[in-house]
Amino acid sequence: MKEAVTYELLHVCKQTGARRGVIHTPHGDIQTPVFMPVGTQATVKSVTPEELKDEIGAQIILANTYHLYLRPGQDLVKEAGGLHKFMNWDRPILTDSGGFQVFSLGDLRTICEEGVEFKSHLDGKKLFFSPESVMKTEEDLGADIIMAFDECCPYPSTYEYTKKSMERTTRWAKRCKEAHTTTDKQALFGIIQGGFYKDLREQSAKDLIELDFPGYAIGGISVGEPKDEFIDILKYTAPLMPENKPRYLMGVGTPDYLIEAAMAGIDMCDCVLPTRLARHGNAMTWNGKVVIRNATYERDWNPLDSECDCYTCKNYTRAYIRHLVKTNEILGIRLLSIHNLHFLTKLMERVRIEIENDNLGTFKEEFYKRYGYK
Repeated sequence: MKEAVTYELLHVCKQTGARRGVIHTPHGDIQTPVFMPVGTQATVKSVTPEELKDEIGAQIILANTYHLYLRPGQDLVKEAGGLHKFMNWDRPILTDSGGFQVFSLGDLRTICEEGVEFKSHLDGKKLFFSPESVMKTEEDLGADIIMAFDECCPYPSTYEYTKKSMERTTRWAKRCKEAHTTTDKQALFGIIQGGFYKDLREQSAKDLIELDFPGYAIGGISVGEPKDEFIDILKYTAPLMPENKPRYLMGVGTPDYLIEAAMAGIDMCDCVLPTRLARHGNAMTWNGKVVIRNATYERDWNPLDSECDCYTCKNYTRAYIRHLVKTNEILGIRLLSIHNLHFLTKLMERVRIEIENDNLGTFKEEFYKRYGYK
């Protein structure tokens, strides 16, 4: 039977080993490496689907299983015809498993072999996620790519705890695969865990590859560890993943981490960062971050970024956006969100070009210098 999602490798950067490819899905092709905006509750905060497509150029977005399970509920989304119809988005969608959100609840959840009991952050109601129930929820939501239910270890964690957690994640992944029924419409990705222990990462990758998922993700990094540890585990784990399937690094959205991910051979990344920064009055630009609240921009009649051709930069000044942010006007958040999402989309477009030109390493050095990274 034909897989719902497949990967096509187009070019490998001679300078860095970064991959340029295409992911084929039921709702269209995704040029990779790609940044995926996060639409936690079936919406990328403050931005319309039309803006995501026409102004920003987003190829794929994420939605969050945990939050959509709580409200409006999977039954309602299924009745609407699935997420694509519910939110008026006709391009690919990925849903996470809700695992990260459940495990971040801390004292509000209890893990056992069967699954996780947790209290809703909304009303304290007791709920339960198992690999089987999560598969049912994700199938009802109807995304093109769905993630296996995993356990994300906190940082730091002991070797013993991490090992037990990783082995449980593998058992849960097997149960997810057995429970997954919509294989012709949805691709189920496995998630490599193992914390910051290389032997556990290697074992996790080996065990999950034996289960033959159509794609694989790296989970459990970019969770508060120092950058050098992040890069070390990333560079160690990525080559363990199959070359003929999509490689997804979860929860990464700063420009430097996106470039490091591409250099390590990653195809897909996601993060809430661009819209979160916007809500705090911050803009990403080709010359570094702009804190638009600062008084220096009060009479600045330039665009946020003179090198950007997004809707915001073509039409509005820093002074006006600062005014909107200072007065808590919703438009300020919207304009910054459009810009930040456009910036990361264009950054990854540039990364793809540099890979094709075997020049990503040189581009990284130049970009880091301009952006202010060391």
